[in-house]
Amino acid sequence: MSTAVFTAPAATEDVVRMRRAFTAAARGLQVTPTGPEVWGWRGRTLGRRAGTSWLRVVCAPYGKAGGRLWEGTALADAAVPRAVPRPRLRNLLDWTGGPYAYRAELTELITTPAVVAGSPVLDRDPGLPDAWWRELRAASAALATVPTDREAVRQSWIDRNLRAFLGIDPLRTRHHTTGHGDFHWANVAAPALVVFDWESWGRMPVGFDQGLLHAYALTVPAVAARVRHEFADVLDTPAGRAGELVALGQLLQACSRGVHPHLAPLIAQHAERLTGIPVPRH
Repeated sequence: MSTAVFTAPAATEDVVRMRRAFTAAARGLQVTPTGPEVWGWRGRTLGRRAGTSWLRVVCAPYGKAGGRLWEGTALADAAVPRAVPRPRLRNLLDWTGGPYAYRAELTELITTPAVVAGSPVLDRDPGLPDAWWRELRAASAALATVPTDREAVRQSWIDRNLRAFLGIDPLRTRHHTTGHGDFHWANVAAPALVVFDWESWGRMPVGFDQGLLHAYALTVPAVAARVRHEFADVLDTPAGRAGELVALGQLLQACSRGVHPHLAPLIAQHAERLTGIPVPRH
């Protein structure tokens, strides 16, 4: 789950390296990049417009490429129904350069903007129309039907971390669904719904996606309340409550590393309301 603000790498050599890789990808896929750069989590990805497409380059140390995050976009394009609105994948290109591996993804260009740019956390009430919320519920329901063996949230993480970050005994989650896994306000567009960034999708506890979206809206109480209203049939159940707690635990782990410090106390307060147990301080 990517939780940091989206910025270029801190090291100048990494910026130069990613830009060179991006140029190589554009050449290999025969497209011409235009417009500003968009950096992903910790500079691991770099994207730009390329005509009627969007070109994104993903980087990983050589030997660590492949696996869940690497393959997510391509597998989602093949498996997730078009009832879940998202950019179509047009082409892929893989290569290695020195100690790094790269994957270039050429997808359909979506001109509808994300609800928030540059951070997962909601910073204002975007005034989302009722139709958008209906589309979001329908997309979530359609995604839930997709069979997959991809694990977006592992029981091993729950067993290791819930006591440290929520102060509760590990939950044995028994009700699972297929979800997005990184469901936040920079990954959804409006006023027409589009869902971006399919690296992390897979099986997860029921309520995880909805709990994550709600947590990222705690800075705007009216929108947070709307999320809970729209997904009350999930979040107000024992299974959904368990999934939401897992999402809160993951976010508190990220906050303990210095991510979204202004969100941390709101998440902690919400978790304590759900469990009645003080959240450990880090």
